[in-house]
Amino acid sequence: MPRPKSIRAPTTASLPNNLRIPSTTPSLVKTLGKLPRQSLLDLVFQWLDDRNVQQFPPFLEADEEEAPDDEGLRPYPAERTLNDVRNAYQELQFRKGGKREVVDRILDGDWRHGITLRQVAMIDLRYIDDHPASLRWTALELTRIGVSSTEAGDTSIADISACIPRIHASTFLSKLQEQISPLVKAHFYLARSTTHPLTFLRIFVTHSPYQNPRQAPDTLTDSSRVMYVAFPDSCPYVYTSLASTTGSKATAGTAVATDARTLQRIVRDAVPKALSLPHQRYALKSTSLTAKNLQALLALRGPGRSNKANGAFSIFADAVLEGSPLDPRPSNTISPEEHQKQTTYSQPDQEKENKSADTDKENDAEEPASQQNVPSRRARDLETDPRTAKKRKRTVQSRFGISGTSLSAAPLDRLDARLLDLPGVDSNADDDEDDVSRPALALTFTGTDVISGIRKLAELGIVDAERMPSWMTGEEGISVAVVKRRRVLNDGG
Repeated sequence: MPRPKSIRAPTTASLPNNLRIPSTTPSLVKTLGKLPRQSLLDLVFQWLDDRNVQQFPPFLEADEEEAPDDEGLRPYPAERTLNDVRNAYQELQFRKGGKREVVDRILDGDWRHGITLRQVAMIDLRYIDDHPASLRWTALELTRIGVSSTEAGDTSIADISACIPRIHASTFLSKLQEQISPLVKAHFYLARSTTHPLTFLRIFVTHSPYQNPRQAPDTLTDSSRVMYVAFPDSCPYVYTSLASTTGSKATAGTAVATDARTLQRIVRDAVPKALSLPHQRYALKSTSLTAKNLQALLALRGPGRSNKANGAFSIFADAVLEGSPLDPRPSNTISPEEHQKQTTYSQPDQEKENKSADTDKENDAEEPASQQNVPSRRARDLETDPRTAKKRKRTVQSRFGISGTSLSAAPLDRLDARLLDLPGVDSNADDDEDDVSRPALALTFTGTDVISGIRKLAELGIVDAERMPSWMTGEEGISVAVVKRRRVLNDGG
């Protein structure tokens, strides 16, 4: 009896976790191949765990009734039991080899009937844990709508900035689905990071459920349709990132183009609404901070002590110095040991400096008069003067703190600045509106650690640390700045 044809009706429900992508899809080889051999094996053992095997069942010998006619030609025969499958991968783990044989075993052997969307999501999140600098993240602040710092009452600024909603995973995903479903078809996967104190939300979107014709299987592995939202523990910030900066090409008749900008806007608008309650409405506010290093975002916009103590103040947040910059006690009211600790970091040893100066005078006196009158000797290069170098080092330490040193845990790979002051124009003149769309000068610094590079320039005397603005020393904790009259105008981008 012929099998009746299935009827597909459009629906606004999210894509199910068990939706399988055919194992013959070429892009699956690339998706699995981006992980190293050991990470692939770790994932397979996770799929085969007793708690997860019902969600990711491998192909067994009992399933051969549904297999095609060429089953006997496959390089990996079906195993009889789950333990046989586990033993096969344990054997792969014990012997050396390449990751391609693991990929082939997965696609041509034990999961020949397809890889589910949840398995693909687990592969992507494992890649992020293994490569924390693979994506560019943007930090956004979660703020309450209708609550301002000027309201009367006991509500303080600290209370407002620390308003963190309680999140129930299933309820949050249900509300997020309600916000996104009228626009795009989506798959959601929520998982805990194994390397950082945060929770990842992976969102894959495709076209509207009313889109025709059916999409190719490669669409389900398109990284340009994936967006990540990270929720750090116990702080009012959210990190968002796109897996790719280039979106897929929009086809004729597409209701919503799933390009990078559209995807970013849809999800950013939906996340705070999904977190809101009837009398507690939230919005996402820009913090002018983007970085490829998640650790930098956790340090600058996270639950730690350093998120409000950057630049020169970082020495107190990281306990490099004892005490506090707000300590009202003069130095003669604290113990000599505590005073010595506070002055060691920022002040050079005065005795050594005086001794060095006396030694220079003695050396000058011992030299013949003819050598003392040599012009090159009289016009000594200040850059080689140890006293000048010590003074410059003290100035750099007072401006940068531990930012840009090996102690810094917040390396920024990019720093963008838009200067609005025109050359030759009075910067103190009052103007009604600041046009941020047409800057007079745009600066972009890139590198593995931009603040460290600027600090090195200051240490070499190439730039003046005393006149350097705070957004260049890391004190502002931002990577995007719009500057007018030597101050940051807004939160930038």
